[in-house]
Amino acid sequence: MNTSLNAYLSFRDSARAALDFYQSVFGGEITRSTFAEFEVSEDPAEKDKVMHSMLEAPGGLSLMAADTPNSMELTQGSNFALSLSGDDEPELRGYFDELAVGGSVRQPLTTAPWGDSFGMLVDKFGISWMVNIAGQPQQ
Repeated sequence: MNTSLNAYLSFRDSARAALDFYQSVFGGEITRSTFAEFEVSEDPAEKDKVMHSMLEAPGGLSLMAADTPNSMELTQGSNFALSLSGDDEPELRGYFDELAVGGSVRQPLTTAPWGDSFGMLVDKFGISWMVNIAGQPQQ
């Protein structure tokens, strides 16, 4: 798997509707996971929030989106991040480490509930980044 760079959009309870809209524009297939599926919130009101979704459209277009937990701030206009993902661990860890220089790590690269390594940071220019390193496939 090659490393990919995609936009990752954050919403307050409208990630599902937003990706459905973008699918109507670009076509393609959507995959979705909820907060409940990965047990990422103890608040029952958040069970149907979208933890992660991805639209893969013809021509190689990809767009990712999620709902922001109620406990986290969401500011319109800065509700996006750039996402690096793939399975080349040394390459992706290197990008994470280099992007963090002069910036701030919001979540160190650690094993996520979905089995991959995941981390978040803001680089020295104020750009938010997410890095996801695919875990080993289940045998």
